Amino acid sequence: MAPPKSVGKKVAAAPGAKKAASKAVNPLFEKTPKSFGIGADVQPKRDLTRFVKWPEYVRLQRQKTILRQRLKVPPAINQFSKTLDKNTATQAFKLLSKYRPETKVEKKVRLTAAAEAKVSGAKVDAGKKPVVVKYGINHITALIEAKKAQLVLIAHDVDPIELVVWLPALCRKMGIPYAIVKGKSRLGAVVHKKTATALAITDVSAADKHELAALISAVKTNFSEKFEETRKQWGGGIMGKKSNEATAKRLRIRAKELGQK
Repeated sequence: MAPPKSVGKKVAAAPGAKKAASKAVNPLFEKTPKSFGIGADVQPKRDLTRFVKWPEYVRLQRQKTILRQRLKVPPAINQFSKTLDKNTATQAFKLLSKYRPETKVEKKVRLTAAAEAKVSGAKVDAGKKPVVVKYGINHITALIEAKKAQLVLIAHDVDPIELVVWLPALCRKMGIPYAIVKGKSRLGAVVHKKTATALAITDVSAADKHELAALISAVKTNFSEKFEETRKQWGGGIMGKKSNEATAKRLRIRAKELGQK
């Protein structure tokens, strides 16, 4: 049997107390509150970034970025986080675009024309050797060691980094100006490839010599002359918000304990 309901007595209002003024309801506008239960109204738009299951390659590159911030990064690898400024990089790529090597289609057309001329018995004029940008890590290494390269541009995001981690030191030793620029894909686009680890300029036309000299001067100021400073700078050690707050809390507790002694 259910327990009897307790009936509470209503307390009379104090004499002279003002009643709460009821708001006038406009009959033309009916109140229709939304219900966000299952099968009811459509849920409002929210930022669901934290709940998205990202592809594995996205997760890995994000984790790698965070790890490189947290862990101590040695100077040899940390130097690749300091790239050429935007204006100088734009000038460099503008100069590189003038000396792009020929594409596969252009090469095929040239060789076909030369073969047809040879068959017909006409004299084939090979012409002068074209002045183009050099690419390929082994080729560039040979040019640096032979001191034929005038300027070397290295990509900052080469993976694995061991492919180019020694290149700045080699350039420094051989007295070749070098710069670290953003984007292996950007370097690759110059030579009609998907990516390129590094590019080298061996020669330019007389019209562009002044532009190359100005570029080399800017590059030397940012990289070659700061080599000794760069080789001593460690990277990383940047902790997250939670870790910083926990450390600050421990320091406050320790200061409080020392103050009580």
